[in-house]
Amino acid sequence: MVTPEAKATLNDIATEEFAHAEMMGTIFHQLTQGLTKDQIIDSGLDAYYVNHGLGVYPVSAAGVPFSACAFQSKGDPITDLYEDMAAEQKARSTYEYLIDLTDDPDVLAPLRFLREREVVHFQRFGEALDIARDHLNQQHYFFMNKYGCND
Repeated sequence: MVTPEAKATLNDIATEEFAHAEMMGTIFHQLTQGLTKDQIIDSGLDAYYVNHGLGVYPVSAAGVPFSACAFQSKGDPITDLYEDMAAEQKARSTYEYLIDLTDDPDVLAPLRFLREREVVHFQRFGEALDIARDHLNQQHYFFMNKYGCND
């Protein structure tokens, strides 16, 4: 990132995102703890169970394991910050879909908290974007094509 202030903002967000992963893992653990064989099968967790037991193993709703392929980076601060902002909106949507699927107050409360934090992260990435734009403009770089319009 182009300035210490923008770096600090990204570090703050990243630290909190690790906590989000921990919270989601904890929710999963609490919801699956003590499930019977029939409950595992009826809930559609049987394939997951065969591979991971009831351990916390990060996968998508479709069962695709988490990998670094989920991260996007072009090495351009402006492009990357827009990608970060899009990721926050996708996370917010995911939490809203999860909220739609439960009426358990002990699950709803942390999901609502996490959704709200994604909104804050989106705003913080927007602040970092403003910082990066200001810095790059001072250095006479252009946002759209640093090599000129004819390249």
